[in-house]
Amino acid sequence: MTYLFISDLHLSPDHPRLVRGFLDLLTEYQDQNTRLYILGDWFNAWVGDDYTAPWLDEIVTALKQFIQAGNQVYFQAGNRDFVLGSKFLAQFGGKLLSEIDQLNIAGTRFRLEHGDALCTDDIAYQRFKKIIRHPLLLGLLKRTPLSFRKKLANGFRQQSHQAQQFKSYEVMDVNDQAVELALQDVDVLIHGHTHRAAIHPLGQKKRIVLGDWKEDSAEILEIQENQDFETLKLKKWRY
Repeated sequence: MTYLFISDLHLSPDHPRLVRGFLDLLTEYQDQNTRLYILGDWFNAWVGDDYTAPWLDEIVTALKQFIQAGNQVYFQAGNRDFVLGSKFLAQFGGKLLSEIDQLNIAGTRFRLEHGDALCTDDIAYQRFKKIIRHPLLLGLLKRTPLSFRKKLANGFRQQSHQAQQFKSYEVMDVNDQAVELALQDVDVLIHGHTHRAAIHPLGQKKRIVLGDWKEDSAEILEIQENQDFETLKLKKWRY
């Protein structure tokens, strides 16, 4: 069995190369008994499970074929697509993970998360996240017209981009104490969000950061069942 971990694809109709890269990935791993874990920011923005578009239909069709071939797909919300829910995943048989999830592969304990919760030094973002993800506010937003939600999402993206220009590298990266706490009961922490792909040895444990998808490649994590814990490494996926 193959375990495949990806994050920060930021798929959108504005970047067809990224969409093609994801579709090619499904084709590449379709016959490998694959468990695909998408750890957030799958889409550049997600305005609701009622959103439809031809480019998205192509993705859903490919995912149906991928799962019908005996594979599984798991999705974990990111900061760009946290309203993506079970209704969309049900179209092809995907499964929604909790914001923090755990996985055991051949006795090695893995913690999975998008990674934004680890950036505790970014106080402004953490405050915004707490507000925007409040169940009452989310419930109200889901009742608004799709056109309004699209404008809102565009506004949030612009504000986020502007805010990042004034934040230091350290503020936008993970907090060491948050990482230490996250690794307390597991052997390996896997996350994305920071776009700083790397494997960080931390004593007897590891923190693996998945890469964001660029115009021609991404750094992903492939784990084979019964693989030696010490041989874990990121794989360059080119498309």
